[in-house]
Amino acid sequence: MFEAAFKYTRVFCTIAASITLIACSNSDSNDTFTPQPEYLPVINPTVSLPPEVGSIVLLTQNFDLGSVGYQQAEYFLEGTASAFTNVGELTTDGAWTAEPAEQAAYKTRIVVYSPIDPADFNGIVQMEWLNVTAGFETPPSWGTGHLEMRRGGSVWVGVSAQLIGIEGSPRGLLPLNLKAVDPVRYGSLIHPGDTFSFDIFSQIAQAIRKPIGIDPLGGLSAEYLIAYGESQSAGRLVTYVNAIHPLYNTFDGYMIHSRGDASALLAQDPQVRISTPESPLVRADLNVPVMTFETETDVVFLGFVSSRQTDTDKIRTWEVAGTAHGDYYTFVSGRDDNVGAPVFASVIEESSVLGFITCEKPLNNGPHHYHFNAAVRALNAWVTTGELPVTSPRLEVNDDNSDYLYDELGNALGGMRSPYVDAPSAVLRGEPNSGGSFCRLFGTTALFSAEQMASLYVDEAGYVDAVTKATNDALAAGFLLQEDADAIITWAPEQWRSQTGGS
Repeated sequence: MFEAAFKYTRVFCTIAASITLIACSNSDSNDTFTPQPEYLPVINPTVSLPPEVGSIVLLTQNFDLGSVGYQQAEYFLEGTASAFTNVGELTTDGAWTAEPAEQAAYKTRIVVYSPIDPADFNGIVQMEWLNVTAGFETPPSWGTGHLEMRRGGSVWVGVSAQLIGIEGSPRGLLPLNLKAVDPVRYGSLIHPGDTFSFDIFSQIAQAIRKPIGIDPLGGLSAEYLIAYGESQSAGRLVTYVNAIHPLYNTFDGYMIHSRGDASALLAQDPQVRISTPESPLVRADLNVPVMTFETETDVVFLGFVSSRQTDTDKIRTWEVAGTAHGDYYTFVSGRDDNVGAPVFASVIEESSVLGFITCEKPLNNGPHHYHFNAAVRALNAWVTTGELPVTSPRLEVNDDNSDYLYDELGNALGGMRSPYVDAPSAVLRGEPNSGGSFCRLFGTTALFSAEQMASLYVDEAGYVDAVTKATNDALAAGFLLQEDADAIITWAPEQWRSQTGGS
């Protein structure tokens, strides 16, 4: 396993005439052949503090972290990173062999959210590869799962791993890259290109796990390090897991959040381009857990259906009904979710993302965040205790994988279930929306009319009963957490009243 990174040693017992025989580790054999992994060393970057001008640039939550027992800090990290080249063919099974290639200097930054009280830290660091699709950095996995990350006491680290986050892109949605927003604070950052991003990510993990000099965790000890990446960052994690992890054994687990059918190039311009195959799997010989979390948008529209693979004791895939790749909670309402109040269980129709993206139909406002909270907790347990997450039913698709099979109300069949699709107040889909930039990823919400609600549930009591039963079923199946189930049930009467205009 991981033949490029493993060496095998044969341990011999020797007998010296003047000393006693020293026993081998296997008492039944005098010649024991034991495979031992020997990983390449990861370079420790130099860690420094940013200039004492400006403030941290990253679009995350609206509330004060201090009000929920957290604090933020920013660090600069610099060193020399390697590119990688393949050894042999990169095959669709994901069992890739790579080796370090040319090197280049870099200087980047990380943002750290940590518990103020060290006693609240659970020993887990969630390290997110910041997404740069918009032409600037966003933290969508934090945006979706920050409530559970904080409830558990994890440290979250957002990593500026890619060039665009620092330098921007002419195709960017807004000029919010670091050097554009604050050229004085971030002017010293340099990025040699995304070919080197994999090693930059590894080196930052090393600085967190085994700090030298300035400690990015401020004295907290990282017992477990889990890598997160959503959308394009998920594609980069697929390549990282298949090609880079076997060399360094950097992380204790991975959350591949909303990938499509592709993975990132192993190398790209201006280096010689090294493409990866279409629809690669996650390699099956991993030594750490990998969870893949998929919405409706991801499976059909983004093509993950062609990369589906069987669950193992190291690989789990969750496919969630009624969800979209990007949704109202992740980009809008969740920015205010400090304590998990029941109002965040509401389903409303809203077509705008913070006023700068407007879609023709209301964005998906489904249960993405609640299922993702469950995934965060399940992956934490899997990494720390070995407890396997529950298995997820697959979303049901038609014969040519071009669409889902739907129930009589219009919601998708199969996948992880919730009251949002089993006792629904709306049709919630991951289908492409239309309108402004990125709307194709935001899915749709279509609330039922008062007449439809009455025909389905008769009255408020009937609706609340249906939501309660469907929520408890999802809770029992391991698809929801108790705290979130309580919020959903508590909100049910308000949802009924908001759609029917009465009690």
